[in-house]
Amino acid sequence: MSTPDHDAPEEIVWQGDWITAKKRGRWEYVARARDIRAAVILALDGEHIILVEQYRVPLGQPCLELPAGLIGDDDSAPGEDPLAAAKRELLEETGYEAAHWEVVGDFFSSPGMVSESFTLLKATGLTKTAPGGGVEGENITVHRVKLADFAATIRDFRKGGVGIDTRMLIALGPELLHTT
Repeated sequence: MSTPDHDAPEEIVWQGDWITAKKRGRWEYVARARDIRAAVILALDGEHIILVEQYRVPLGQPCLELPAGLIGDDDSAPGEDPLAAAKRELLEETGYEAAHWEVVGDFFSSPGMVSESFTLLKATGLTKTAPGGGVEGENITVHRVKLADFAATIRDFRKGGVGIDTRMLIALGPELLHTT
């Protein structure tokens, strides 16, 4: 009788600075090294959503995403919480600061392949206080998109060869859930 996957010992197959490849039973998956998590920001500016576009090496193309960043990836901020990381990342990536923050909850990116989780935070009452664009080497382009045009904007980016992050489903939800 074989051991069920969830009871099998976890093995580290390979570990780098940022990711760890693991195996448990028949399952092979990836985890963030050092239990690093992410903060993802749903930034709403009135009837607009703030998006970022940046080249993603694993995709080999630019990708349209919600602003996001790692929690506690900087040694100068040990014990950083999701809200502090979200505030830092929103400003770095987009140049916006938010007057109001709401923690929506924790979610898992792709639970059949990675153990990575992220905390989704909603930011409103936005004020543009800096240029954005990310830190050195990120080359982030900021897009302020009307919510009413969101689905068409996603289609246009996709047609233009830009990858679409799965988190875009958050804003596409109302249109996708609409039944006729």
